[in-house]
Amino acid sequence: MHKSLRLRNRADFSRVYRHGKSFANYQFVVYWFRKKEVEKFRVGISVSKKVGNAVVRNRMRRLVKEIMRNHEDKLIEHVDLVFIVRKGAVEMSYKDLEKSVLHVLRKASLLKPPGR
Repeated sequence: MHKSLRLRNRADFSRVYRHGKSFANYQFVVYWFRKKEVEKFRVGISVSKKVGNAVVRNRMRRLVKEIMRNHEDKLIEHVDLVFIVRKGAVEMSYKDLEKSVLHVLRKASLLKPPGR
């Protein structure tokens, strides 16, 4: 995932948490906030220490970034997203994680309609 598509500073995360909407399933919570200045979308990923040690947390971040990179053409534009990874996601395979991410994005209406 390109650096310009990442949320990096605390103020951006805080704005999404405070003013955004959230949707969740057992593995992920996604907060999102519309922002017209963003040309595509930006993604931030948060993994708590409760999920695992640094190796596990970084692996989860890398997997979610890769899933987002593979499906970036399906996401709506002009939006900031923050993913929070829950404990249930650690034991899942890549395919199951991918299904779960797409499920929570679909639930939040953040995917483009099919056929576009």
